[in-house]
Amino acid sequence: MPHTNFRIHPLFAAAGLALGLAGAAHAADPMPGKGVQVQPLKSSIAEETFQTQLVMKALEKLGYEVKPIKEVEYPTAHIAIANGDATFMADHWNPMHADFYKNAGGDDKLARKGVYSDNAAQGYLIDKKTADKYKITNIAQFADPKIAKLFDADGDGKADLTGCTPGWGCEAVIEHQLTAFKLRDTVTHNQGSYSALIADTITRFKAGKPVFYYTWTPYWVSAQLKPGKDVVWLEVPFSSLPGEQGKLDTKLPNGKNYGFVVNKQQIVANKDFVEKNPAAGKLFEVMQLSINDINSQNNRMAQGENSAADIDRHTEGWIKAHQKTFDGWLAKARAATK
Repeated sequence: MPHTNFRIHPLFAAAGLALGLAGAAHAADPMPGKGVQVQPLKSSIAEETFQTQLVMKALEKLGYEVKPIKEVEYPTAHIAIANGDATFMADHWNPMHADFYKNAGGDDKLARKGVYSDNAAQGYLIDKKTADKYKITNIAQFADPKIAKLFDADGDGKADLTGCTPGWGCEAVIEHQLTAFKLRDTVTHNQGSYSALIADTITRFKAGKPVFYYTWTPYWVSAQLKPGKDVVWLEVPFSSLPGEQGKLDTKLPNGKNYGFVVNKQQIVANKDFVEKNPAAGKLFEVMQLSINDINSQNNRMAQGENSAADIDRHTEGWIKAHQKTFDGWLAKARAATK
């Protein structure tokens, strides 16, 4: 869903000194966002609500008038934020969303400073039982019709890959790789609502049937199908990514290659808004959330705590448990207005 360290600008230290000399009259405005409206966006993934709400609650503490979240898929969301029709999205994946970012106007129209959540991994997995029995370690083995047929859920002889919701960044990668790895004749990329598809995949796994699916972390799936115990990650034969990611090497330091670059999740915002609202801009830059905290909250949702009230309670609970950190973000945001 592992973080960079906060960087405190020398100006902040100087501002603190000036406060001591000039007295309370020059204290930072506690509500720099008063009278300013903010429109958050997120994708159709319900599990992104938690990290989005955390940003919203921080903005409210700074006085911003935060509207309810609107759900828009990633390509459209980037364009809406760039055009000023929305303010921010808390789950921009870098580099997976590189093409969406560029197509929406890039650094000229969007801002993305800091890292909200680091080490977001993704890739292809199969059940460990089938992997061990047939010694399957690499997705290239699915070019063999006999291997592919093991994962045939609908009887057409091809492996059924639980894939990506149309319009997501992973869709472009999977579609690119099916061609690059010569798997078109033996693998079907099943698309639709990811949450519905993965629920069906987990049901198949529990029934003892082979499963083949794409997923990412932070997300709850890996808490239910545990890598190394229930399922295994598949390697890819070589690095191959589409578009802006085309030159990237997906091989990890340990020599493994799972086909995707480890991503950073960032808060992407309208550049004009950030320039006019330095408090919000600084908040977006300094907020950090551990991948473990996101996984933990997402798993609570998967266990049934998934109502709006539940997610709000989870967010408030996180703030209470990390009050000093949360207040530190607000202090840095207010200091940016001086």
